[in-house]
Amino acid sequence: MTVQVRANTVLPARREPLTLHTSDGLRLVGELALPLDRDPVATLVCLHPLPTHGGMMDSHVLRKASWRLPALAAVAVLRFNTRGTTSAAGTSEGTFDGGESERYDVAAAVDEAERRGLPRRWLLGWSFGTDLALRWGRLPAVDGAALLSPPLKTSTDADLDAWAASGKPLLALVPELDDYLQPGEARRRFARVPQAEVVGVDGAKHLWVGEGNVRRALDEIVARVAPEAAPLPVTWHGPYQTWNDLTGGLA
Repeated sequence: MTVQVRANTVLPARREPLTLHTSDGLRLVGELALPLDRDPVATLVCLHPLPTHGGMMDSHVLRKASWRLPALAAVAVLRFNTRGTTSAAGTSEGTFDGGESERYDVAAAVDEAERRGLPRRWLLGWSFGTDLALRWGRLPAVDGAALLSPPLKTSTDADLDAWAASGKPLLALVPELDDYLQPGEARRRFARVPQAEVVGVDGAKHLWVGEGNVRRALDEIVARVAPEAAPLPVTWHGPYQTWNDLTGGLA
């Protein structure tokens, strides 16, 4: 049976709950989604939006990445809650620290991906998560970073200069109607990083609401981390579930 991939479509994957262990002694709640019947060709380590404003590992773009990309692109997706953050999977230990102690959370997630031998490890940050990526994500085991709605709130020019020096690829997807940083200013700020690509997304807002915006974001990301799978198909032939199936009707 062939179906349209929609906002609540959950495609087959090997999904495994994770507990990440930080170097400062915390346990973080997470999940790893792997292709069902093949090895992954690339990996996304997801860094969610601001937890004090509802951000978590289930923030919708990250959740949809985990629902789709293992099946459609053979991309592994590792999501987790930073310290003190709650989702349906549980609450990570510790207390929100405004992006400071979260450096240990980023390192723990990357270490787990490396320990498992997951290939082509890219960070996928969204909003607050982009600042975590820029500040703390220049790790030897990280191959690059994709940024959704980067506000550049706590990241400094020194952080951008360090990314430039690293040579690691950087993709910034900037909504035309973002509340914090719009494409023109983003191009000016990211000009410090010669290898950075700044892609303005017409009509999109900071929260990437709407299936068309989610599909555009995932297509752009896959085009960098697993280009052989881009653009993503919009239909699926085979078994699948929906979010309602998994939650008993709760959205």
